[in-house]
Amino acid sequence: MTQNKWIPIASVLQGELVGRTVCIRGWIYRRSVVGGKAFVRIRDSTGVIQVVVDRSRVGARAVKELKDIGLEASVEACGTVVEQPRAPGGYEIHADRFNIIGYSRDFPIKGGEGLEYLLDNRHLVLRSPRYARLMKIKHTILRAGREYFISNGWWEVTPPILTASACEGGATLFPVKYFERTAYLSQSAQLYLEVLIYSLEKVWSLTPSFRAEKSRTRRHLAEYWHLEAEAAWYNMDDMMRVSEELVSYIVEKTLEERRRDLEEIGRNLDTLKQAVNTPYPRIRYDEAIEILQTKGVNIEWGADLGADEERVLAIEFEQPFFITHFPKEIKSFYMKLDPRDDRVVLGFDLLAPEGYGEIIGGSEREDDYEALLKRIVENGLNPEDYKWYLDLRRYGSVPHSGFGLGIERLAMWIAGLNHIRDTIPFPRFRGRIYP
Repeated sequence: MTQNKWIPIASVLQGELVGRTVCIRGWIYRRSVVGGKAFVRIRDSTGVIQVVVDRSRVGARAVKELKDIGLEASVEACGTVVEQPRAPGGYEIHADRFNIIGYSRDFPIKGGEGLEYLLDNRHLVLRSPRYARLMKIKHTILRAGREYFISNGWWEVTPPILTASACEGGATLFPVKYFERTAYLSQSAQLYLEVLIYSLEKVWSLTPSFRAEKSRTRRHLAEYWHLEAEAAWYNMDDMMRVSEELVSYIVEKTLEERRRDLEEIGRNLDTLKQAVNTPYPRIRYDEAIEILQTKGVNIEWGADLGADEERVLAIEFEQPFFITHFPKEIKSFYMKLDPRDDRVVLGFDLLAPEGYGEIIGGSEREDDYEALLKRIVENGLNPEDYKWYLDLRRYGSVPHSGFGLGIERLAMWIAGLNHIRDTIPFPRFRGRIYP
């Protein structure tokens, strides 16, 4: 069997090779032996197909081996493609040759295992076709995000992961030993992206971010992938427009390229299609509080919106929607105050519908030196730690805005998942770091 003979299973399932001899290779997904025949479902990265191994064609030894072989053994097979409506995908291969490459005995994932057991065996669980579909969906999300920025004249940059100070709240920092001092794992690339707008004007990055939050909910990860953008001369409305265009483009591309994968995992595509249309609805924080109060939620103006409140709001909309003008006390020090009402900031969150909640957080940044210094002090931070950041306001400061998009939260909504852990190969959250 030479290298150029191998074809992906998806090519066989297209139906154009009936009657022809093909060679495939992959892993045993299911198998049963009846008399002198073995019915083996083989999976590769593109799909699953049934291979019929008949001792009259390949000999008794191959069928006997398949009686004892376990799931996930790696195999290769050559044979004739036959149309078979009862087979998965409508086609099967009648083998002329069948070889076992890597044996597998007593594969530990048999079905019905509990969550902790599956997390402990994540390195094997990831072999399932469902996870292959989810990783392909995420691949398309990542590629579409890159395409949007590149095609619209943004520059990709590479900010550091180790930082000297906090971007968000200090309570969610992961400290690490960095030679003779303490450094922190990055919560966000934002502050470094702001540096780069003074030379490149419109920049973006895709990096891991880390949050040591005490919560362990269905939408929190301690390590996640962060797609962030920052632009000179942009106000809050400009950046909201970029946010909705980006999400719309990603959804459209995912629907276009991963339709079958979305359907296979049970996603309602009609609901998802509505996110392609922009502009997205916009409400102010004040309006959000009123909506929540009419829904019986016990919340007052000035309180932060948590997962439960966001879920209530997100059920009210069929598209992603913005909440703007949050109280300054619940937002970060770098957000610019609204000149018409200095109780609130020129900040926004983009929430996904269907109860999924926040996927993007952004704002217009404070560009005045004295105003930024005051906010740093008010937030109990040490101005010396932000001397370099304040310098940006001393030398040619300009209005600018930015946002951060959580890739896994976006993937969770697009795929219609119940938990964020299914969007990432090896989830890191409170109390778990295996393998």
